[in-house]
Formats: sequence, structure tokens, C-alpha cells
Amino acid sequence: MQKIRNIIFDYGNVIFDIDFERTQHSFTEIGIRNVELFFAHTGHDPIFNEFEKGNISSAEFRDGIRRITGKPDLTDLQIDSAWNSLLIGIPPVNHEILLKAKDKYRTFLLSNINEIHLDYINKYLKMEYHIDTNDVFFEKVYYSYLVRLRKPDREIFELVTRDSDILPEETLYIDDSPQHLKTASEMGFKTYLMTKEDTLEKYMYREGLL
Repeated sequence: MQKIRNIIFDYGNVIFDIDFERTQHSFTEIGIRNVELFFAHTGHDPIFNEFEKGNISSAEFRDGIRRITGKPDLTDLQIDSAWNSLLIGIPPVNHEILLKAKDKYRTFLLSNINEIHLDYINKYLKMEYHIDTNDVFFEKVYYSYLVRLRKPDREIFELVTRDSDILPEETLYIDDSPQHLKTASEMGFKTYLMTKEDTLEKYMYREGLL
């Protein structure tokens, strides 16, 4: 791959393994019916987008879950546990790949994420890898709920290019969501769709990026 100077990484199912079906199952276990109607990888209730954009607090999100599920007695712990169950973990080799990439390119993290998940991930990183945050692996990190924008909206990609002073045509963007890659591709980014059958390690070495 030629003329790549920058790499932007998505987080979920590129670096950190996640499984949406686990959360659907967890919600079902606490008595929520028709979970797939309000939460799925391909689409979900607007409350999830609002939470990822930082437009509502964690408390407002939990209250929203109680409202849209018709389960007012759900505790904060039940909601958080079900919500965090999609977060599986990071294969150790992915951190090695990120550090090698950082030595060769300008690297960035661009993730649709919310406060509850990020709190869980930071605790996981500290417990499993003895680091406080993902910042060590990238030049800069962009989390949707902190920048108040989310993928696939064009504005969040424009923010990254403007803030980090990078050119799309010199930048590779790796994500597991086709709708996010569509926006990036239309803006001139080089893109790659990460699938379940592939891994970050395999892809980076296969394409001669490392």
C-alpha cells in the first residue's frame, strides 16, 4: 500500500473484541423483551446515538432504558452489567501492532463510544495491561461522546482531519462498519473493512503496512 502516512483505527472489533449478541442476551436475561427491536449492530433506538454523542448523561441513559423497555425497576447495576457485556477484551498482539504502527505512521483512534463503556474499558486496561488509557498507543484519541459527534456523520471525520492536520488521501481508515467506511471513502480516505474472519495483525502484515 503506497503513500500511507496516517492510520485511523476504529476500536470495537478492530482493536477491542465486542459482541452485540451478548448484550442482547444480557438484556433478555433481565426480562427485556424484543431486544433486537431497540438494540442491534445495524440499527437501534435513538437513545444509543444520543448517548454516544454525549447529549445525555449516564443517568439519563439508564432512565431511558427503563422507559423504552417498560422496566422501571431495573437497577443501575443491572443496566450497566448488561450494557457492558458486549465488551470482550483485547488480544495482546493488537497492542503490539498498534505500537509498531505508531513508530511508522501518525496513528489515531476514532471510536463511537459512551461514558459507561469507556469507564469499563479504562478499568479493564488498568487491570489487564497496567495502563490507564488508550492514549499511549496513538498520537491522539477521538471519542464520540467527548467530541459530541459520531460516525458515520461526515462532521466527525472533518474534525479529525482538521484537528490533526492530515489529508484523507494519505490516510488509511480501518473499521468494521460499512456505513462508516462509506463516508470516509467518499471523503477520499483509503479504507478497509475488518471482518470477523480477519484480524488486525493479519491485515497489517498482509498488506505490507508493518
